[in-house]
Amino acid sequence: MDRSSAGISGKYARSGNDDNQPNDRAAFRRGRYRQATVRQWDNTPRTTPRRNKFYHSAAAGPSQYLLRRSVNPAQNFHALIKPEIMAGLVSKSDRLGHRYDGRDHGLYASSIKKYTSASKRPLNRAEQSQLMRLLQNFAATRSWNWRSLTTTLHSFTSAGVFTLHKPMDGRVQLTQAALLSTLLDAIIFNCNQKPEASDIGAQEIANLLWAMAKLMDNRQELTPGLNEAVAVLLPHVNAHKDQFIPQHIANLLWAMAKLVDNGLERTAELNEAVVVLLPHVNVQKDQFIPQAIANLLWAMAKLVDNG
Repeated sequence: MDRSSAGISGKYARSGNDDNQPNDRAAFRRGRYRQATVRQWDNTPRTTPRRNKFYHSAAAGPSQYLLRRSVNPAQNFHALIKPEIMAGLVSKSDRLGHRYDGRDHGLYASSIKKYTSASKRPLNRAEQSQLMRLLQNFAATRSWNWRSLTTTLHSFTSAGVFTLHKPMDGRVQLTQAALLSTLLDAIIFNCNQKPEASDIGAQEIANLLWAMAKLMDNRQELTPGLNEAVAVLLPHVNAHKDQFIPQHIANLLWAMAKLVDNGLERTAELNEAVVVLLPHVNVQKDQFIPQAIANLLWAMAKLVDNG
C-alpha cells in the first residue's frame, strides 16, 4: 500500500451523549480517514470512581454561558461562537488561576464536536475561520487535568478545528498554532509528572495518541512540540498496557502506524509500545469487531512497510 492510499477512512458520524460518555456500543464513533474506518471510544463514564474528581470544579458552579443547560447538538453554529461564551471561560480561568482544572473549556470543545457530528461533517473553512476568531483567548494551562486536556484536543481534532485548509488564512493558522502549542505544553508537563501526581489513564492515552495522529492526517506538520508530546506519551502505553480494551489497542496501533507513516522516527519507545500491545491482540482476539481487525492489519502492515 503506498502513501497515497494508506490510511483509514469512513463517514463522519454522530457523537455520543454529553461529555463523550459511552453507555453501550452506540458510544463508538467513526472517524474520517482515507481508506478504511477507525472507531473512537469516547471517554470514561462519570460513574467510574477514579474519574469522579473531574466533575468537582474549584468553583461553586459552572460557567454562566456554557453550562446553563446542555448543548443541543442540532443547535445553530452561531450559538456556539457568541463572545460571551469565551468571556465566561476566560473569566473563570482567571478567577481560579492554578485551581482551575479546565473542565468548562473541555465541555465547550465537546460542544463543537457535537455540532460537527450532528452535521455529519467537520467544520468547513468559513466555520473554522469564525471559530478561530473566538478562540484567540482559549488557552490551556498546566493546571488542567487529563480529562480536560484529552477532551479538548480530541474534540477539536475530531471536529476539524486544526485542519489546514488550502488556501489558509494566516491569522487562522496563527491561532491554531498558538492553541495547539498550549495544549501540547500542558500534555508534556503532565506526562512528566511522577505517577502518584498524575491521573492519566488508558482511555486518555488512546485518545491523545489518536488525536496526534489525526492532526498529522489533517496536514499539521510534525513540529518539535508535537514530536515531544508523542515521545513523552509513549512510555505510558507500556505502563498501562494491561488496562487497554480491544478498541484502545486497535486505535493505538493505528495511531502509531499513522504517525510513522507521516514522518515520526521509529524510536525505541515507539517500538516498545508496539511490542507490548501485540500480545494483547492475541489475548483479546475474540473481542475485536471486524472493523478493528481491519484497522489492526492495516496498522501492522504499515509499520512493517516503514521498517
